[in-house]
Amino acid sequence: MHDERSAQRALVIAPSWVGDAILSEPLIAALRRRGAEVDVVAPAWCAPVYARIEGVRRIVDAPFTHGRFGWTARRALGHALRDGRYTHAYVLPNTWKSALVPWLARVPVRTGYVGEMRYGLLTDRRRIDRRRAPRLVARYAALASSPGDMPTPHDADLAPRLVPDAANRDAAMRAMQLTLERPVAILCPGAEFGPAKRWPAEHFAALAKRLRDDGCAIWILGSPNDRDAATQVLAAMQGSTTGAVDLTGRTDLGSAIDLMSVAALVVSNDSGLMHAAAAVGAPLVALFGSSSPAYTPPLSAKARIARIDIACSPCFKRECPLGHFRCMRDLSPDMVYNLARSSSVLPIPH
Repeated sequence: MHDERSAQRALVIAPSWVGDAILSEPLIAALRRRGAEVDVVAPAWCAPVYARIEGVRRIVDAPFTHGRFGWTARRALGHALRDGRYTHAYVLPNTWKSALVPWLARVPVRTGYVGEMRYGLLTDRRRIDRRRAPRLVARYAALASSPGDMPTPHDADLAPRLVPDAANRDAAMRAMQLTLERPVAILCPGAEFGPAKRWPAEHFAALAKRLRDDGCAIWILGSPNDRDAATQVLAAMQGSTTGAVDLTGRTDLGSAIDLMSVAALVVSNDSGLMHAAAAVGAPLVALFGSSSPAYTPPLSAKARIARIDIACSPCFKRECPLGHFRCMRDLSPDMVYNLARSSSVLPIPH
């Protein structure tokens, strides 16, 4: 075993979801404080996240098609990484195949949770203590500690931090003719996991009109996959879209993160952009229905949780299994608006 007191050359195998990638920042921060050099193997869509995490020396592309084994590509990458002479690897996904690359790279200390029976691939196997670490961010961060050590649930070091690229943000604003003449309210109506995570378009529309009447500019932000959700919001505004700009599909993830850093308010479903807003310190109202804020909450003093107490929530389903979708439909625009106002996350005069 390597001496933990000596400088590590660490290889982090990143998760595939953008939100989970953001939640890995406290792990990287802990390794950085220890003096480790940190490289990250990440899919291309998560690379902009790691480009905004302090202490990441190098981002290595994981050229694997989602859902496919890709043995040839994994073997080639593992062999290529042998030149990095890494001392430690931290495998964040729980899949068997995700542990192959550091094994093939001959990294001597390979840390991760047991997951899919990875006994031959990990040298430092941990078991998840769901009671002591209900949150995913704490489970990731704990991998930097000795076995049995676990960050406390409210440890300030567990709040992910992203460093926006100001030059890229300003260039994006010029390219899309965006200004800060009025306070900006950013709405994120999409969610990759499925429709059960999405607040209804008519609710977003009602909220947008109230915020616009308060003097806000409305930016609707998301990936190309969120265009339909944005179109539904604008349609639900029934022609009253003055001051609302649809940016879905017009920015890459990095630019979306950078733009959030200038927002007076972000209202987002439980998604990668929700975690991005929290990590850049934007005032945030996060909407939860089918998912649980106990597991992956936005970790920021400026974040507020909007949800209703209903017996079937959280169900963690992609679509409402009961068909009524009450967890989101009964979460009214008035409730969200009043939460934003009363919690002072919206610095706009009445």
